[in-house]
Amino acid sequence: MKRRILGGVLAMVVLLTGVAVYAETGPDIQAHKSCKYCGMDREKFAHSRMLIEYADGSSLGSCSIHCAAIDLAQTLDKQPKAILVADYNKKNLLDAEKAYWVIGGNKPGVMTKTAKWAFADKKDAEAFIKENGGKLANFDDAMKTTYEDMYNDTKMIRAKRAKMKNMKEHKH
Repeated sequence: MKRRILGGVLAMVVLLTGVAVYAETGPDIQAHKSCKYCGMDREKFAHSRMLIEYADGSSLGSCSIHCAAIDLAQTLDKQPKAILVADYNKKNLLDAEKAYWVIGGNKPGVMTKTAKWAFADKKDAEAFIKENGGKLANFDDAMKTTYEDMYNDTKMIRAKRAKMKNMKEHKH
């Protein structure tokens, strides 16, 4: 009897935790299911996604800092009201300027050769660095690196897409 009650309580905790995580990440993913620039599924890339809210009431949901940077460069006349990024571990959105960023390391980046990951807690970023490499940075460093990498990353993405297209054509 005690095991059933404990099992039921544990099931409720797991269910409520799942609902809380969905509730935290759900609205921006529901509003922007895929990235405007690359088409990637933002739910699949919940750990690297970003949300830019502009002062005019518009918003952009992207899969990564790479695609967010494209939008920021193309919308110079729009003022960002908030730039949010997902915590790599928890997948909830936080202020990108308050996040602890990790640049580089051995985990492949999203839309980039040089990975850029955000964490709400410094200890989580440091643990990630200890396990995967990389260096601790702030949002300005992450954006600067993103723009510096843009040309080579764009070439890399184009080459990957051409290879995939070529493979599809050879299949048929």
